[in-house]
Amino acid sequence: MNVFRTPELGKKILFTLFIVIIYRLGVQVPAPGVNLEALKALNQDTVTPDGFAAYLTLLTGSGLGASLFALGILPYITSSIMIQILTVAIPKLEEWQSQGAVGQRKITQWTRYIAVVLGLVQSAGTVFAINRGAFGDQLTGLFPDGSLPKMALAVFCMTVGTAIVMWLGELITQKGIGNGMSVIIFASVVASIPAIGEQLYAVQKL
Repeated sequence: MNVFRTPELGKKILFTLFIVIIYRLGVQVPAPGVNLEALKALNQDTVTPDGFAAYLTLLTGSGLGASLFALGILPYITSSIMIQILTVAIPKLEEWQSQGAVGQRKITQWTRYIAVVLGLVQSAGTVFAINRGAFGDQLTGLFPDGSLPKMALAVFCMTVGTAIVMWLGELITQKGIGNGMSVIIFASVVASIPAIGEQLYAVQKL
């Protein structure tokens, strides 16, 4: 059966694909202050970042390291885990959890607030770590002059990008197919498959 024979389902699928495309475009847009020449060289490099940089690459499906959506939904996931743990220790959260839909909306709102704060901290950490070469030599040069205002602007834009990614995920949940955050994670992993396949092929040729 063709799913597009059901107009409502077809609209949801198309809407989900549209949001995923917007997310993927945002992943490819570099943050302000990034050296575009160094970024171009990084994209042409076959070397894969190690450690936390590789983790960021998996979550975003991109090796940019300093794009608008560089953190993906990592801050939101961390915030959700924190809220779940704190629910046991904080009576107010436990009370909200027992209030049903009303309480869940309050918990969701605070999860967003904490995610934005975490996005700010993680953006600052990522930008300054890249500037100091903590993620490897292949990422050095993205902020060549070490200008604090430019780096602060990049941090701000990446934090705003985190909020936008959360909003996109919620749009998918509300108007699209499936859980929006899971769809975004899936899109990021799928986007990483070609690069992983290329690396495996290169290893086999050695």
